[in-house]
Amino acid sequence: MNAAPEVPELISFGLCPYVQRAIIVLTEKGVAHRRTYIDLANKPDWFREISPLSKVPAMRIGDVTLFESAVICEYIDEVTPGSLHPADPVRRAKHRSWIEFGSSILASIAGFYSARTPSEFEEKRQALAAKFAWVEGHLGDGGLFDGDDFHMVDAVYATIFRYFDVIERIGDFGAFEGLARMPAYRRALMVRPSVVQAVMPGYQEDLFAFFLRRDSQLGDLARARMVA
Repeated sequence: MNAAPEVPELISFGLCPYVQRAIIVLTEKGVAHRRTYIDLANKPDWFREISPLSKVPAMRIGDVTLFESAVICEYIDEVTPGSLHPADPVRRAKHRSWIEFGSSILASIAGFYSARTPSEFEEKRQALAAKFAWVEGHLGDGGLFDGDDFHMVDAVYATIFRYFDVIERIGDFGAFEGLARMPAYRRALMVRPSVVQAVMPGYQEDLFAFFLRRDSQLGDLARARMVA
């Protein structure tokens, strides 16, 4: 009798967009998995022993540990039927390029919510809006990034848009101002079941609390919002 296949364990942190990316891909590919959430401020010793970069996500499959979300997502795609990448090599490479660009947007979001001075805050806001304008100019026809089919690149932008469900509770910072396609793309992703299920209940409240604790312009605005 063959042994049952090993159920992968995804080691996670509740607010991490890279964890969400992996969960979306696991869900889209129909891969049963279990999630273990850890506190990144107090990482358990066992996690440090299996993750050389000490970052999430990490995925354990038996005695093997994979790390880095891009590696995990590509592995999941390779070992399951079908693909979340286009078949055409040029389109596939284009998608991977925009996945990398999505990671740079996540870095810009971190700079935006961490900016301490009004001038830095405005600089980061403008840089973020400019990046979304780049994405707008490369969206294909259809409801998603490249047509109507869901691809791995869409998993990346779903985790980006999720931030703004909370940021926009604090204020309208014009991230999507003047963009015709991005709002519809955002709406299409945020109702997709794999995207909805990629975070734990209470995610929005936890992210808002994270902003409240920041010694930053966005943190000041969040605290003012609480008082108003």
